[in-house]
Amino acid sequence: MPVSFCLANTNRKGRIYGVIMEADIKQLEAFIHRFSHFIITTHANPDADGLGAELLLRELLISLGKEVCILNSDPTPERHLFMDPAGHIKAFKEGVPPFPSEKTGVCIVDTSDEYNIGPVQEVLFQKMAHFFIVDHHEPSPLTQLPVYSDTDAAATSEIIADLVRLYNVPISRQGAMAAYAGLVYDTGSFIYPKTTSRTFKTALFLVEAGAVPSEVYQALYETASIGALLLQKKVLSTLEIQGNGHVALQYMTKEDLLETGAAYEDAEHFINLPLKSRDIEVSIFIKQNLDGVIRCSFRSKGAINVASIAQGFGGGGHKNAAGFKSSDNLEETRQKVLQRVLPLFKG
Repeated sequence: MPVSFCLANTNRKGRIYGVIMEADIKQLEAFIHRFSHFIITTHANPDADGLGAELLLRELLISLGKEVCILNSDPTPERHLFMDPAGHIKAFKEGVPPFPSEKTGVCIVDTSDEYNIGPVQEVLFQKMAHFFIVDHHEPSPLTQLPVYSDTDAAATSEIIADLVRLYNVPISRQGAMAAYAGLVYDTGSFIYPKTTSRTFKTALFLVEAGAVPSEVYQALYETASIGALLLQKKVLSTLEIQGNGHVALQYMTKEDLLETGAAYEDAEHFINLPLKSRDIEVSIFIKQNLDGVIRCSFRSKGAINVASIAQGFGGGGHKNAAGFKSSDNLEETRQKVLQRVLPLFKG
């Protein structure tokens, strides 16, 4: 079944990027009101922001009388299970709900295009016709779907919280906890450059709705296994300093995961460690999962736009946080990435 562009016309705030339609909030509202059923999904290997956005959006849609299913390609990582104690998030293997296509809207959150959502993409595009992306990353030139992209937002969970306030509907303590976790995660505990007064207003809204900051922080950052500590030790041992002392590179292999017994997601924050140095401006982390898939993540400080570097490899993200999936082996990926990054630090 072909994909339908649900809202084909832009208004004064809408802009066309090739085939991309960047929508405004009114167009997103129209999409929400058009359908009685919704499927929500996020990027493969979901993180706390994608999950928090999904769970809060689910509550909003249910409060509006919709039938809702959250369906992700990958199961929720163990470290993020506290966000969904009721088990609202379903894994793709459990099947697509028998929703009628003509009455169903598919919301893709926290990714700039449909090609990052994993195997669920194929079946959704076979069974459903109406899609909308809600995101806070730089718009992707790859997508063929309508997009509401608020790149000023610190997290997609922040965008969904704005929607909740717009509709003035109550949310549960658990929904607030999930969205607050997404906000904390994507702001690095409120220290990343996109953290603004708006972010703190969102945090206040969620805390007043029942989120407990100490509980969220403990669940996100103080539940690591011994295996995770051993994995961090291994990854730090690979640290290279390049680019006249301004570029740090680390890598992780599937053998590292097997030897330490750590989970892939235990390595999420390792990329931030080199940035603790005042001299490091770009941190690169090349990591392999147990299936052998290689991903490269970037973090930067200051003026270096790592999103543009990642887009050159078919990925994307923010100015200071981005990444891509590599079809090359680890060493080939390392060489190609350094060829793109090191020229920025010549002289």
